Amino acid sequence: MRIIPSDQLPINSDGSVFHLHLKPEQLADKVVMMGDPERVPVVATCFKNIEFDCQNREFRVITGSYKGKRITALSHGIGCDNIDIVMNELDALANINLSTRTVKPDFRRLTLVRIGTCGGLQPFCPIGSYIVSEISMGMDGLLFFYKNSEEVLETALSDSFIKHTQWNPSLAKPYFIRSDSSLVEQIGYDMRKGITISANGFYGPQGRYVRLELQQPDLNEKIESFEYQGLKIANYEMESAALAGLSRLMGHRAMTACLVIAGRYAGDMNTDYKRSFDELITKVLNRI
Repeated sequence: MRIIPSDQLPINSDGSVFHLHLKPEQLADKVVMMGDPERVPVVATCFKNIEFDCQNREFRVITGSYKGKRITALSHGIGCDNIDIVMNELDALANINLSTRTVKPDFRRLTLVRIGTCGGLQPFCPIGSYIVSEISMGMDGLLFFYKNSEEVLETALSDSFIKHTQWNPSLAKPYFIRSDSSLVEQIGYDMRKGITISANGFYGPQGRYVRLELQQPDLNEKIESFEYQGLKIANYEMESAALAGLSRLMGHRAMTACLVIAGRYAGDMNTDYKRSFDELITKVLNRI
C-alpha cells in the first residue's frame, strides 16, 4: 500500500490539510462552493447552527446545518488552478487517512455544487438568468496532467470546436467534460442549460480588449456561432471545467450553476446582483 509522502500531500501540525485548514470530521458530504470568500458567511446565514468556521488566504470554510442537512460552504478563489488545490484537498479529507497517509478502504463520495457568476454568450442567456453547466470547456490544460483524463472527456466535441474556431495551436488544447447528469437534473431542472467555457483569465481569454490587443479578435464570434448536436456555448466563467473534470476522475458528483451578470452578446453588465445571487444560493441549498 502506497504511503503518500509529505511533499505530495502537506498536512499542518494540527492535522488539517495544508491550504483549506480543514480536518476530515469538519467536512460535510454536501459542499456548496463559490469563488468569493465574502459569499461564504452569506450562505452560512441560512444555517440553523454553525459547527466550524475558518479562513486561510482565499479559502473560507463554514460547516453547519440547513433544514436537517449538514452542509459545508467553501470559497475556492478564482481560476482552475485554485480548483486543483481545493479538489485534491477535499478528496484527501474524504478518502485519505491523514495519520497513516494511505487511501481509506471505503470510498466517500462528495456532492459539490459551485455557485458562481458568469457572462452570457447567447440571446437565451440574458442578465439575471441562471445557467447550469451541463458541459464545460477548459482552456487551461489542467486535466491533461492527470492519467486517464481522456477516458472522461468529450473528444469529438473538442475536435469539432477546434476546427470551427481555428483554435490557435500555441494555446492549450481545449477539453470538454460533462457535469454529473443526475446532479444537473436535481439542482438545475428549471434553469437554462448549455456549454460553459472556463476561461484561464478574465480579460484576454474572454475576448476583452483594454490596452493589449487580442491575438484572435474574432474568437468570441466563432465561439458564439459554434453548435454541436444542438448544443451551443452559453456562458463564460473560470472554474466549472476543472471542478467537473477532477470530480469525474475522483468519483465525486459535481456541477456549476451561475447567475449571468454580464451580457457579452448584448454588451451590457450588471454589478448590482446581490439579490439575484442570494436567490440562487437558496435554490441550491434547498435542492442539494
